[in-house]
Amino acid sequence: MKKLSLTAIMEIAIFAAFAIVLDMLPSIKLSPSISISFAMVPIFIVAFRWGVRAGCFAGLLWGILQILTGDAWIVTPLQAFIEYFIAFTCIGFSGLFAPIIQRNFQRQMKKKAISWAIAAIFVGSLARYIWHFIAGVIYFKKYAPKGVSPLWFSFSANGITMLGTAVLCSVILGLLVSVSPQLIVRKKIVSRPS
Repeated sequence: MKKLSLTAIMEIAIFAAFAIVLDMLPSIKLSPSISISFAMVPIFIVAFRWGVRAGCFAGLLWGILQILTGDAWIVTPLQAFIEYFIAFTCIGFSGLFAPIIQRNFQRQMKKKAISWAIAAIFVGSLARYIWHFIAGVIYFKKYAPKGVSPLWFSFSANGITMLGTAVLCSVILGLLVSVSPQLIVRKKIVSRPS
């Protein structure tokens, strides 16, 4: 397995730190259990630039920073491990789409590249929120409204959060890379001859 370059490691650290800063900004609160934010955008950028492994490392680092800054909601050590180590790491699975996104940008197929990036955002978001759903069922069942099953409560709260967050991240990242594709493309884009 190829080692990550020093440049990739520096970008992982910078973008994870940027994600924690964005996470401190006010989010769209629909309820105490449903919060929509665009703080995953820097992790997606790393994943699209460097692939799955770098994206996973960036997500993991962001999860650790959540704990270190006191921004984590911890009930038990296992719940913290599930939600801040595993779940945040899984955002990096969006990097599975990095080669096709990079290739389409290189070929000047911007719309296709952005479409793949949006698909990747939904994959990374789903991978993260599956773990939040599991933790919600196990550890946050007492917060379910009376008469609502913990399974349905966690599914709906995490499902709405995941969809809202994925849509918001897709819009923001789509706007960013449509104006500045070099944000996620590591190689110089060669212009087509006129």
